[in-house]
Amino acid sequence: MKTPLAVTRRQFLKTAGTLAVAPTIITSSTWGAERPAPSGRLNLGFVGVGTKGRGHLGNFLKFAEVQVMAICEVSKVRRDNAVEMVHKAYAQQKESGVYKGCTGHTDFRELINRQDIDAVVIATPDHWHAITAITAAKAKKDVYCEKPLSHTIVEGRAMVNAAQDNKIIFQTGSQQRTEFNGYFRKAVEYIRSGRIGKVQTIRIGVKGPPRPCDLPPETKPEGVEWDMWVGAAPMREFNHVLCPLDVHKHFPEWRAYKEYGGGALADMGAHHFDIAQWALGMDRSGPTEVIPPQDQHAETGLKFVYANGVEMFHGGPVACTFEGIGGKILVERKGIESEPKSILQERLGEKDFHLPVVGNSHAKNWLDCIKSRQPPVVDAEIGARSATVCHLAYIGYALRRKLKWDPSKEQFVGDAAANKLLDKERRAPWKLG
Repeated sequence: MKTPLAVTRRQFLKTAGTLAVAPTIITSSTWGAERPAPSGRLNLGFVGVGTKGRGHLGNFLKFAEVQVMAICEVSKVRRDNAVEMVHKAYAQQKESGVYKGCTGHTDFRELINRQDIDAVVIATPDHWHAITAITAAKAKKDVYCEKPLSHTIVEGRAMVNAAQDNKIIFQTGSQQRTEFNGYFRKAVEYIRSGRIGKVQTIRIGVKGPPRPCDLPPETKPEGVEWDMWVGAAPMREFNHVLCPLDVHKHFPEWRAYKEYGGGALADMGAHHFDIAQWALGMDRSGPTEVIPPQDQHAETGLKFVYANGVEMFHGGPVACTFEGIGGKILVERKGIESEPKSILQERLGEKDFHLPVVGNSHAKNWLDCIKSRQPPVVDAEIGARSATVCHLAYIGYALRRKLKWDPSKEQFVGDAAANKLLDKERRAPWKLG
């Protein structure tokens, strides 16, 4: 349904003033027929409104430059709740106090194929990220996709290729690069400015890998499109742990199971390994060796080795610990400190390393980049590489032997058994790409 607030991508870009370089790149033939809409807003669709998706929805509803047009969610309870959130938010802006312009879907393809949707926010379980994002990219929709970006290494590369081939603005939800009081950003600037000397060791304090799903079958409640929730994963019976009906549930427990997520290793690991890659200047590369712990039952202690000799361990006292020949920096979401304290007490100078200024809102960075058509702070390549570190760790724990990794080819060296774990089988009819 068209509303007075509907707007094309081209109209949104034109409102960006001097930043709007996109009209020279994007044409009406690329994006479809022009739709009359004087507001100049970017039309968003949301795919997945569980815990994280609902949080993103509340955040994007605060931006005057966007209009939430549609919600896709397999659970009717969550879908209806999200649609009502949109209606209440926009009703406050209307003189009549009534707004009913947001629609609900159970199939993400219906939402993505809508001509009045310009960009998509994806916050599904991990096993759905790749197919949804690739479908959106092929439809020329800009994408904001939650971390870990992919469920396998092959999926990550396919997502990067789709984003690049279709020239979309793709933001990975690695919010630590912009938010959390700039603590992680500060750590990266000090490390890359050489304030702790040459980095020798990194320790990432996250828990272990996922396990096979062993939940008992339950009677599926009305209003849940269970086949769509399972998607390309192996079919199994409904269980409320995987698809809770409580819209306020705060932790997505499906993450614990390898069919749908990567455990804590790929949950917070995608955030913290991302900071490690950033601090090393390895955003578009990765480690060259994966060495599991000697204890065959240990779920921490795995070691990565980079080509420059840096060793990174899965396990540590805080989120990220960087140890150099001249000191140490410890950083997490609640703060940053150094040993000795003098390292952080001395301000960086003009000749030190400084990251580009991107603001303190990950969502706003994406919106700004949609206007300017410039790369966002965590594009698909960066997101895929950070997720790959998590997947490499999982494979290392699964095989329990030393592995050599070629980050340029994204292949294990001389190890056919390990390379079989770069991707997974998908349940018909779902395919990657």
